[in-house]
Amino acid sequence: MQNKGIFISFEGIDGAGKSTHIEALAQAFRAQGRSVTLTREPGGTPLAEQLRTLVLNEPMDPLTEALLIFAGRRDHLRQVIEPALARGEVVISDRFTDATFAYQGGGRGFDVAVLSTLERIVQATAADNASFIRQPDLTLWFDLPPETAAERLAGARVPDRFESQPVVFFQRVAGAYAQRHAQDPARVTRIDAATSRHAVWQQITSTLVRKGWLAIMVAAQAGPK
Repeated sequence: MQNKGIFISFEGIDGAGKSTHIEALAQAFRAQGRSVTLTREPGGTPLAEQLRTLVLNEPMDPLTEALLIFAGRRDHLRQVIEPALARGEVVISDRFTDATFAYQGGGRGFDVAVLSTLERIVQATAADNASFIRQPDLTLWFDLPPETAAERLAGARVPDRFESQPVVFFQRVAGAYAQRHAQDPARVTRIDAATSRHAVWQQITSTLVRKGWLAIMVAAQAGPK
């Protein structure tokens, strides 16, 4: 696996605790001598970061929102993700397409068929294989009750357009994430994010050890601080 790129995405509603473990996992891979690209969506490139600012702060209808997110994703794939994978790096992204189906599809109630069409267009990255749709090799879904997430976020920062949504919105988002997991359990691994930080880390590392991507000793020594 040392010469093969690996694409891992972290998913979950705001407040699920992804950020702490993303950095810890990057350090664990680096301890094994792997080059790691840390990135995020929306965002990841100068253009996509500008689109992120619009999406998170400016009022717009669901179709405009989805189009901006997929436009940023296309640039993200071409400028960051695909080149890093071609170099044999580990790419760890805070969110990818599952978030679009969860937030725009589940939360906003936007047409999932339209999202699927955009997914096929934007993520078809190999010119010699038009049927190849880029997806993460592994998605770690941090499953947390929306009520618990809201308690964690209370007073933490000024909420954006998504964080300011009511709990019922995040209940729909969580339901959409569960549906993505059910549709592709081989790729999407559920992490019980309601447990302790140490227990969450153990769930993550046990998944990566089983795949042969992380050494047991490295997994035991690493972890969020």
